Amino acid sequence: MGEQRRVALIGGDGIGPEVTAQARRLLENLIASRGLPIDLWDLDLGADRFLLDGTTFPDDIRDEIASTCSAVLLGALGDPRVPGLEHARDILFGMRFGFDLYANIRPVRALSDDLVPLKGRGKDDVDFVVFRENTEGIYVGVGGQVRKGTADEIAINEDVNTRMGVERIIRAAFEYATSHGRGSVTMADKSNAMPQAHGLWRRVFELVASEYPSIKTQALYVDALCLYLVQDPTPFEVIVTNNLFGDIVTDLGAGLQGGLGMAASINVHAADRSRVALFEPVHGSAPPLAGKNVANPFAALLTAGALLNHLGWPDLEARIETAITACLAAGNCTTDVGGTLGTRESTDAVLAQLD
Repeated sequence: MGEQRRVALIGGDGIGPEVTAQARRLLENLIASRGLPIDLWDLDLGADRFLLDGTTFPDDIRDEIASTCSAVLLGALGDPRVPGLEHARDILFGMRFGFDLYANIRPVRALSDDLVPLKGRGKDDVDFVVFRENTEGIYVGVGGQVRKGTADEIAINEDVNTRMGVERIIRAAFEYATSHGRGSVTMADKSNAMPQAHGLWRRVFELVASEYPSIKTQALYVDALCLYLVQDPTPFEVIVTNNLFGDIVTDLGAGLQGGLGMAASINVHAADRSRVALFEPVHGSAPPLAGKNVANPFAALLTAGALLNHLGWPDLEARIETAITACLAAGNCTTDVGGTLGTRESTDAVLAQLD
C-alpha cells in the first residue's frame, strides 16, 4: 500500500474532541478495512492543557509534526476560560504560518436539496471552492493601540499584502480550476476602498489570468460577491480572495451548504504538496454544545475525507461523501441538518453506509 503516513490528531476545545473522535473512528475503520498505511498520533493540546501547565504549541512538537507527519487533523480551538486565546493562536497560527500553509481551501458543496436555504435552488446549484490566502492580510497582527482605555484611544491594524503572497494564492486557484475542470475563477477584493493593497490583487489577478486563456475570469468587490452568492451561487466555480474576506465568504458558503456542521477546510502549501497539511472542520469549538452528544460530526468526517484525498485516496473521499449524502436523505443525522441522532450515532450511520 506504499509508504507509511503519520497523521497527528488534535481534538482541541469545546466540541473539537468529540468530532475528532468520530473522525478517528472513520479513519480507523478505513485503515482496518483497506489496509491503509496510516499511523494516527494523538496530541494533548488545547485549553485544558494550557490551563494545566501553560503549554500551547511547543517547539519540539512543531518540529516533529513538520518532519514526520503528512497531515494534521484539528478539531476546533477556543475556550471561554482563555479569553485571550493564547493557546489557540499559538497552535493554529503556529501551523498556518509556521508551516507556510498559504492556501486555505474551502469546498462549498451542498449534499442535500433540503439544506440549501435559497428559494428555488438545490444542491446542484451550490458547488464551488474558495481559495483564501492564509498567511497575510489583517491576520499577521501588525498594528497597535495608543492611549488604550481612554476617550482618545487610537487603534490601528495593518493589512499586509505581498506580491509573492498574492500571486501564489491566485495561481493556486487557477491551477485548481485547470486540473479539476472548472471553467471560471472569480477574485474578490475591495480595491475601491483599499486601492493600494487591493490594487495589487487586481493587477496580479490580471497578470496570472493571462496565462490561463481558457479560464473565464471576473473581479468583484466582496460586497457584490456576497450579494450574488445569496441571489444565485450557480455560476461560481472557483473564488480566490484575501485572508479576511475569505474568512467571511466561506462562512456565507457554509450557510449555503447546510451550516457550519457541513463545512470542511484544507490548509496546504499548494506548490509543495509533500509538506505537512492541516485539515479542520470550519465550525469552531461551540462551547455550549460540548459534552452533550449533539454536535454534527459530518464536517469532521468530510474533512477526514479531504485528508485521505490529499494522501492519495480520492476514491475514499468520494465514498465518504456518498455515505453522508445517503444519511442525510434518510434523516440519519443530527438535528441541525434535519435528523434526530446524536454525534456518535450519526457517525454510526455513516460507518454502516460505508460497510
